[in-house]
Amino acid sequence: MSFCCGAGMVGSIGSVRHHKTLVHNVPIMFCPVCDRIDVHPAIEGEYEILVEYAQGDKAPEVDFTDFVSVDNTSELFENCTMTDEAISFSDVLKQQIDISLDLLGVAKDLKDDEWREALMIRLKRLSERLKHYNKRKQISQKSA
Repeated sequence: MSFCCGAGMVGSIGSVRHHKTLVHNVPIMFCPVCDRIDVHPAIEGEYEILVEYAQGDKAPEVDFTDFVSVDNTSELFENCTMTDEAISFSDVLKQQIDISLDLLGVAKDLKDDEWREALMIRLKRLSERLKHYNKRKQISQKSA
């Protein structure tokens, strides 16, 4: 399991910009709280080699799956707190809120004020992101 700001990172497939090169379909882990994105450690070596070649060729975009075979993503993400394969970003945020609320109860029982404050900040951030995401989703549905 990978952590950044204390929240669990979510496994996903995404696009990563490395200087002037955009690499698509990269196994990543991201934090919905602090926005940290890491290339999955299991494929980091292959990613770095691909980026090095792409930058040498001055390629603005490359597709990771065109050069590297990632056979079983479920095994790749087995240590992540969750993946976003079959759920929406809204559901990811809601699950993170649920986890944080559970932890908040534990922090209150332990009378750990520092942890409780950190969890309250995390919950505020997650709630704001969920509200913003839902607002954007409504706007895009109205314009469609």
